[in-house]
Amino acid sequence: MLKHYLFQAILDRGMVAIVRADAADAALRLAEACIAGGMDALEIAFTTPDTLEVIKELRLRHGDKVLLGAGTVLDAETARLAILAGAKFIISPNVNADTIRMCQRYQVLAMPGAMTPTEILAALEAGADIIKIFPAEAFSPAYVKALRAPLPQAPLMPTGGVTLENLHQWFENGAVAVGIGGSLTGPAATGDYGAVTAKASAFVQRMVEIRKTQSVSRQP
Repeated sequence: MLKHYLFQAILDRGMVAIVRADAADAALRLAEACIAGGMDALEIAFTTPDTLEVIKELRLRHGDKVLLGAGTVLDAETARLAILAGAKFIISPNVNADTIRMCQRYQVLAMPGAMTPTEILAALEAGADIIKIFPAEAFSPAYVKALRAPLPQAPLMPTGGVTLENLHQWFENGAVAVGIGGSLTGPAATGDYGAVTAKASAFVQRMVEIRKTQSVSRQP
């Protein structure tokens, strides 16, 4: 899949589910619970044991029907391994130019983490495709609007603190997508994967409503 299709796929979905678990089998169950609820853009965090095997297994099960990426990628070597395992986007908590270059080499999305205008500009100049605003829970959605005033060209994806209740606020303030963690996957900690699926479905439905509102607001 060409990179511009990957970029559009993230924008169309608007949400990336963060899959992080203490064991590979738990990560697979969590990923499947998200997919069952309709969230099919998944970041498999490298803090999960056997992350590469999780990515490979999900790729084997779902092929291109699920948009798979790797998260908590700290260096180019890890990025390459994830890409070879089937990751189509690489998310980092920081800006690492070598990691971004590796993504460009293989034509997958580079999505480094940044918070300040200086960090965001450095990421863009290094070739980043989407900027993960992290940790977004440290600020309100209005911070995204403030960042876009001097940097309207920056595609921003707030991650951390995104909930079903405030989802619309991030998009109203200029986010192109969001990363969703604990507010979606929290019930998995007690083994309630059914609740994860229900939450994923609720997020998907809320996104449909947000898209409808955006469409109406654009009409002349």
